[in-house]
Amino acid sequence: MRAYERFLDYAKIYTTSDDHSTSHPSTARQFDLARLLEGQMKELGLQEVRVDENCYVYGVLPATPGLEDKPAIGLIAHMDTAPDAPGENVKPQVIENYDGGDVLFTGTGEYMRVAQFPELADWKGQPLITADGTTLLGADDKAGIAEILTAVERLQKEDIAHGKVCVAFTPDEEVGEGADLFDVKGFGADYAYTVDGGDVGELEYQNFNAASAFVTIHGFSVHPGSAKDLMKNAQNIAMELHAMLPADERPEHTEGTEGFYHLCEMSGTVSEAKLEYIIRDHDMEKFKARKAAMTAAAAAINEKYGEGTAVLELKDSYYNMEQEILPHYHLIENAQLAVKQAGLEPKTVPIRGGTDGARLSYMGLPCPNLSTGGMNGLNFHGPCEYITAEKMDKSVEILLNILSIYAR
Repeated sequence: MRAYERFLDYAKIYTTSDDHSTSHPSTARQFDLARLLEGQMKELGLQEVRVDENCYVYGVLPATPGLEDKPAIGLIAHMDTAPDAPGENVKPQVIENYDGGDVLFTGTGEYMRVAQFPELADWKGQPLITADGTTLLGADDKAGIAEILTAVERLQKEDIAHGKVCVAFTPDEEVGEGADLFDVKGFGADYAYTVDGGDVGELEYQNFNAASAFVTIHGFSVHPGSAKDLMKNAQNIAMELHAMLPADERPEHTEGTEGFYHLCEMSGTVSEAKLEYIIRDHDMEKFKARKAAMTAAAAAINEKYGEGTAVLELKDSYYNMEQEILPHYHLIENAQLAVKQAGLEPKTVPIRGGTDGARLSYMGLPCPNLSTGGMNGLNFHGPCEYITAEKMDKSVEILLNILSIYAR
């Protein structure tokens, strides 16, 4: 079975995570995919397959006899999709022999335009996979799941020599909690790769330092006809706080390793308003400065309007994995070789986001990222997400090459 065929089945399963939840997993629906994968992994011959109470799926493919002393390599992908766009009732559409033109979303009648996404034209002649325009697609990261299990199947069917292969699928990566309860010791890998996002051949071991900021503004409501010198409109104060942050340091104005403040959600009344941000920067000192700027903005509001007007909660999510990967640089060198063996030129790019691997690297499991074939971030987290069958095939080939390299 080709990877994209597995993916089409996985994409239809509703697994959106919830960044407001305090449970693990954040949504029980993620177990629907976890249980399906558990059964498929057993059918594929993996051993020690289990789904734990927190919705982590684990399994092991034992080493080829005689290669038990080779490094145990882990392959990891996440099951949840982002809450940024609808993820229920996903209807994948496969455009066979894509003509390189605008793509019609059958669910809305709208088009994904080449003028807006010029890289689309590069995939002319390939089977292009999108959703129908009403939801995201879920290639982030169900494509990674499909590629890992396809590689496991081919290892056995094609009798490819390999060391111990450890497989895991995680919940809640999209809400920054994918590695929170990961059983590193039980997983059993010496090193690992996440398989998540990006164009095929891309290698990633530099990611954002990340934090969330939750701001609550407490106002004071009176009748607007008698509000002079009495009313404190929490919504206006919230906008005032937001204006204290640099307008040119938002996602829509940054690229590469540039950091940002991103206002993800806001709500409010005169009495109370809430702002939710994510804060990102590749550089640790700049990251700390961004958090300090957020703290200073809240302090300025309290000085102006009274203590307790602005209540700020800052929560670190993950850190740049680079310093944990560099002592194990063979992970990058071997991945680069694997990409070259697949006929591609490896490309190392900084991640404008994070992966479970960033957290796992700080938990003692060095874990850079391999891309799934999701070109140019593939407009993940929205209705214009897409992937191609050939890119997924090539990603499987790279995984097999890596496992063969470590079996030498």
